[in-house]
Amino acid sequence: MEASRAITRKSASNLALAFVLLPKPKRDAMAALYAFCREVDDVADDESIPVEQRRVSLAAWREDIRRACGSEQPQFEVNRELQSVIRRYQLPFEHFDELIQGVEMDLDIKRYRDHDELELYCFRVASVVGLLSIEVFGYTDPACRDYAIYLGKALQLTNILRDVRTDAERGRIYLPLAELARFQVAPDEILRFEYSERFFQLASSIAERARHFYRLANQTLPRRDRRSMVAAELMGSVYWRLLRKLERKRFNVFGPHLTRLNKGQKILLILRTWCRLAVGVMAPNYGA
Repeated sequence: MEASRAITRKSASNLALAFVLLPKPKRDAMAALYAFCREVDDVADDESIPVEQRRVSLAAWREDIRRACGSEQPQFEVNRELQSVIRRYQLPFEHFDELIQGVEMDLDIKRYRDHDELELYCFRVASVVGLLSIEVFGYTDPACRDYAIYLGKALQLTNILRDVRTDAERGRIYLPLAELARFQVAPDEILRFEYSERFFQLASSIAERARHFYRLANQTLPRRDRRSMVAAELMGSVYWRLLRKLERKRFNVFGPHLTRLNKGQKILLILRTWCRLAVGVMAPNYGA
């Protein structure tokens, strides 16, 4: 798992942060899964490479992960490390294929017409990762699959709100055009990084949709599976705090620096989640 661990360490992402609460075998498995997600996402996002070349590269990743899910030897090192995880936890090719379809959307789509189109994207790039992850975490109640879908959408919508400027720098606007029209925000205002009261109202509407999915995740996760979902629950807590921080800033996300939780805040959330688990407090730490 050396390649996967190196990619995970280098990323310093919130998702990788959550692995700290897992036992080592599951931590290694999640590092391999995360490394695959990171690699295909980086392929799609590398704008120094022509779109058609990126499309060919993603097709190669699709075929290689198909090998990893079958009996053939994968070519890519990350997939070779992931193959044992796929076999151990019976991870289906269909989920990996759906994830690649999600990152392929970024090759062609710069705008989303409405919430339905955006939620398909969120499902593919976030909820599917959740569906793969819960197989590694282990669960007993099939309702965990709905939980993974809801939490993935909540996390991705939070990401979208945080990354409005970063995406605009690449000509992308993930906030649905129908919502821009409803709040009378022109796409060019976002591309010019123009903050306004109208943008605040628009972002607040998207945040309420994210809150809706946090609440659904909160309500759906079966109590008997909360302990095994501790890493996912930490992720929910981290991104919930990030959403609250964005709200306190009134969603003024057009400055040069991304809104983040600092290291101390993340450590506090890890400790709080671990302590709640240790004393048997199983209620979610988000979505209120």
